[in-house]
Amino acid sequence: MINLMNDYNYTAHPRVIDALREAAENRYVGYGLDEECFAAAGSIRGLIGLPDADVFFLPSGTITNLTALAAFLRPHEAVIAPVSAHICMHETGAVEATGHKVVTVFSDDGKARPEAVRRAVLAHTDEHMVKPRLLYISQTTELGTVYGREEMRALRDVCDECGLFLFIDGARLGHALESPACDFTLPEIASFADIFYIGGTKNGLLFGEALVICDPALTSEFRYLIKQRGGLMSKGFLLGIQFRAILEDGLYFELARHANAMAALLSDKLVHAGVQLLADTVSNQVFLFVDDGTLRRLQEHVLFEVWAAKSERGTPIRFVTTWKTTLEEIEAVMELL
Repeated sequence: MINLMNDYNYTAHPRVIDALREAAENRYVGYGLDEECFAAAGSIRGLIGLPDADVFFLPSGTITNLTALAAFLRPHEAVIAPVSAHICMHETGAVEATGHKVVTVFSDDGKARPEAVRRAVLAHTDEHMVKPRLLYISQTTELGTVYGREEMRALRDVCDECGLFLFIDGARLGHALESPACDFTLPEIASFADIFYIGGTKNGLLFGEALVICDPALTSEFRYLIKQRGGLMSKGFLLGIQFRAILEDGLYFELARHANAMAALLSDKLVHAGVQLLADTVSNQVFLFVDDGTLRRLQEHVLFEVWAAKSERGTPIRFVTTWKTTLEEIEAVMELL
């Protein structure tokens, strides 16, 4: 089976595996208080140009999201997010299970818009309602779209206007930064966001996300929250080792570039063959419509996700390419289509 179901369907990049193997005989302090985590955090601070930023390593995106939002919101405060956001659709209500309401805003492309954010804030008028305090966005979005510099600056402005923190889910941050639709860099993300994370699970690591808190004033007792939410790994050094390996010599971005290139190639071939796309392909996710016969034929040979219910245009499905996707796999999928 050709696996285009997601971008975490392979163990890890060989350099990551080698780094773990080389460290197999070493002994470390636990809970992320080791030299590997300190060194990886230092590398990230250097990449973003914020020497005072705090960096924490957590095992998964869901734990990162729910821990961060629990930390930065008081009990009566809420998070605003696009209706298709990961915390709304794919985390089993994890954020709301922590006691914080998710206020959704409509989006047809996965992006939050300043006017929608402003309306959501203004709609919550007094103490009989939750108080929006944080805007959650993803870069890339759940539909594979990517914010540009002006869009991000506009969101930063509306957050400042409305007294909101800006949190960027970076599970696919590497793919976003290497997208032709992204016209800004990693240091600029740190200037736009109060909190963001660099996703490793979907770009070459066994597991792991690096949460960056740009304002040190927000990190008070954060490790308590990580522990309480189940994200403080006793063998935290495993995360530090992996991030050190993947960040070395720009490998993290190289892997994302390959995944994007494979998606762009597949998308171009689909368009040339007359296949209708659900959205333009600008990162490593490709959305397309297929008829019933094609759907059944693909399901015999390819792993992918049926994205939504069938419509008059066909059944929307999603292919996700990775750093491991090959040209031969792309050609094989096109033969089936």
